[in-house]
Amino acid sequence: MNEGCVLIVDDDADIRNMIGIYLENASIPYIKCENAIKALEILEQYKIDLILLDIMMPGLNGMDACIKIREQSKVPIIFMSAKVQDMDKVQGLSVGADDYITKPFNPIEMVARVKAQLRRYRQYNDGNGATTLQYKELELNEATRQVWLGGAEVKLTPKEFSILAYLLKNKGMVMSIKRIYEYVWQEEFFDNDSTVIMHISNLRDKLEGGAQEFQYIKTVWGAGYKI
Repeated sequence: MNEGCVLIVDDDADIRNMIGIYLENASIPYIKCENAIKALEILEQYKIDLILLDIMMPGLNGMDACIKIREQSKVPIIFMSAKVQDMDKVQGLSVGADDYITKPFNPIEMVARVKAQLRRYRQYNDGNGATTLQYKELELNEATRQVWLGGAEVKLTPKEFSILAYLLKNKGMVMSIKRIYEYVWQEEFFDNDSTVIMHISNLRDKLEGGAQEFQYIKTVWGAGYKI
């Protein structure tokens, strides 16, 4: 499975930078942002495997952001907060967080908790269990080879399913026609553009209908496709 990044969300630049240093020392890739609105945008663009989320932020706070994230993703969320009361922790876990760290925290302990959550999440999503991939209203289950859009099942051919799964696993990254072909067809690519393009077109018909602007499979001209 292609591994994603840890997303650090905190309005304090010093905390973001400090966490980044410790994650980098542990060889854990990360992305930083200063508020929850940007965090939601990043989740649409990149493959994120865990979120370190501050609670007290201007605009959209961490609790409300967690609720929004849980509407479309099961990615692990670790709250970071100066609130130390048990009820604050209970509330944080009740809205969907997987762990809660109180500030100021020990960076080494923080990295250990991050690694533990990443290990559980990636073990669950490495093909040994029922892997569910999600994006907006789209949900794909690799174990049952089923796809749902807005709660309604979408019937795909085996090749269409494999293309969609590949793009979802690499969410935010541009996949060339060559890479898609060699991954799905398991053979060397020899000027087979039309084969992939035809299957992408059929996929879009099933996912997008007659929409003028595609929400799911986007074309990056001269480069390939991405979700």
